[in-house]
Amino acid sequence: MAVHAHPDDEASSTGGVLARYASEGIETVVVTCTNGELGDLPGGIKPDQEGHDEAEVVKLRRDELERACKILDVTHLEMLGYRDSGMADWEHKGHHDAFCNVPLDEATDRLVELFEKYRPDVVVTYNQKGAYNHPDHIQASRITHAAVRRTGIPKKVYLSAMRGNRFARIREILEQQGVELPPRPQPSEEWIKKAAEQETRITTTVDVVPYVARKLEALRTHASQIQNFFWNRIPDEALAEIFGQESFIRVKDLTGAETPEDDLFAGLR
Repeated sequence: MAVHAHPDDEASSTGGVLARYASEGIETVVVTCTNGELGDLPGGIKPDQEGHDEAEVVKLRRDELERACKILDVTHLEMLGYRDSGMADWEHKGHHDAFCNVPLDEATDRLVELFEKYRPDVVVTYNQKGAYNHPDHIQASRITHAAVRRTGIPKKVYLSAMRGNRFARIREILEQQGVELPPRPQPSEEWIKKAAEQETRITTTVDVVPYVARKLEALRTHASQIQNFFWNRIPDEALAEIFGQESFIRVKDLTGAETPEDDLFAGLR
């Protein structure tokens, strides 16, 4: 079971493992916590811009999510239906219905029901102490950990963790292709610290090279959110290098499997 914040997160951070384990006959479940109503509409129309219609965004993103999950052979898709909180520096996160403001116990109750329904052996969510700091990612992580504690059902729990050197390598490849990029942003000291801490905590790296094409097909299905995005400009010969591994931090294990691992189901087979 992968617990995600928005439509498209399932493809970007866990698309490879979802496709790989589905191909092995393992039942997969994607839980998407929010509707993603603060995403873009076609044409790059953003929240608070003229023409942005939240109801239309929800309808569009649900369709994209359902099609992406079919590409990844996800067995079950569950949507909790909470309101998108927006980025940490957006005023939208103050909305009383925003996912980040839903009482923890209330949202956890919803996830506990799904834990009891599907009884997942392995659960994946986010590192709430990571550098991204998105309110919905933090809340998704919080309710996942709370549901794990309350039910004790999962035997293994992981946090997705993209390695920092991937971003630098992506930029290097794009520059080699002659893509004009904006100046490299200067990360804050806090971001650098959190990224370094996350890197040292990675325990598990899964090879998903055979599933890169499907991962990217699923990601591109979320066309409304990746218009003109850099992933579309990476040459085919570099895709396996950039997207051929997915990394995780193991935070719970009842199997005794040793780390480092190359399989989320190590100790369960």
